[in-house]
Amino acid sequence: MKLRLLPLAETVNLPFWRQPVFLLCLMAAAMPISFATWSALLNNFVIEAAGFTGVEIGWLHTVREIPGFLAIGVLVVLLVMREQVLALVSLLLLGVATAVTAWFPSFGGLLIVTLLSSIGFHYFETVNQSLQLQWIDKKRAPQVIGWIVAVGSGASLLAYGLIVLTWKLFDLAYNTVFLTAGLVTIAIALFAILAFPQFEAPHPQNKRMVLRRRYWLYYLMQFMSGARRQIFVVFAAFMMVERYGMDVHALTALFLINYLANMVIAPVIGKWIARFGERRMLVVEYAGLTAVFIAYGCLYVFEWDWHVAAALYVANHLFFSMAFAIKTYFQKIADPADIAPTAAVAFTINHIAAVFLPAGLGYLWVASPEAVFVLAAGMAFLSLLLSLLIPRHPDIGNETVFAARGLGHRQAA
Repeated sequence: MKLRLLPLAETVNLPFWRQPVFLLCLMAAAMPISFATWSALLNNFVIEAAGFTGVEIGWLHTVREIPGFLAIGVLVVLLVMREQVLALVSLLLLGVATAVTAWFPSFGGLLIVTLLSSIGFHYFETVNQSLQLQWIDKKRAPQVIGWIVAVGSGASLLAYGLIVLTWKLFDLAYNTVFLTAGLVTIAIALFAILAFPQFEAPHPQNKRMVLRRRYWLYYLMQFMSGARRQIFVVFAAFMMVERYGMDVHALTALFLINYLANMVIAPVIGKWIARFGERRMLVVEYAGLTAVFIAYGCLYVFEWDWHVAAALYVANHLFFSMAFAIKTYFQKIADPADIAPTAAVAFTINHIAAVFLPAGLGYLWVASPEAVFVLAAGMAFLSLLLSLLIPRHPDIGNETVFAARGLGHRQAA
């Protein structure tokens, strides 16, 4: 039987809870319930159950990023599966892998489970980004994506809040929490599969790999974003446990503060991007991240206490929340048919550095943790310079300031 597709233009007649934006919000909530729980427990679990050091955690995150590097494989899957279906199947895989994480408390076992959960996470993120840009109008994209980010932060907030409130009160085991989070994600994904029609975007997507010269700045910013983010994701929380001895309860409380702040500020950032443009907001983000990473290095030089480290961690997350300006920048310069294939290409580019950086920097971490953060500061500053190349009003044919100048010269002639 042929699958019936519902054009986006007809979705206005559906109840709100069955419309595309609601599905995007639902998926945005389902993913972090598993991923946030995994992130909150991981550092303590691997140290307590498997005796990890910086070397092992570096290798674990390198393995975790391999599916991100291979995100271009999404294009092969899309030859036989629609993006909406792939997003929900990926959520199911993420939920299953999260549920069984505590069953494999060894270096090898954790590598395998992490690889499976990462396939679910990265393939979901790849097609989810594509669906957002296809289903949301350009004029409303910054505000709507800001709200979607807020929903995801709210789901993370709920997961972290429950861990903080119940971890010590009920003396929970790692297996109980991992299993519960995974099952919730699975339940949401199954509901979404059954409750929503298959939406059809107005622009058919290219099913082959797309690399266009005019997207070069977007590619570069994706590469730098992936390299810089890996340093933070791998080592910032690990430092809080290794250097300051934070337990699950305390570390999760810190995550809780992060996502509470993100839930409040993400919609505001969406409005700022719409008002001030991607260029200005990205300059603010990268300037802030440069300062934060330098301050991270100073934690070791001046031996600041954990309060300063915690404040820097929250500030780092707040600046990272501006990063979806890269996504809306691409939406403005992209051929509509390029969104799906370019999302896959961009995810691969984003993870090139992620494959080798965590393992390599794990060895540097053992020798000099502050050097790792100085390297991150340099990457953030380079990203700032790249953001200055975005024109004030990006569009097709006006992708960079160089294209804008060329356009101006042609118009003058």
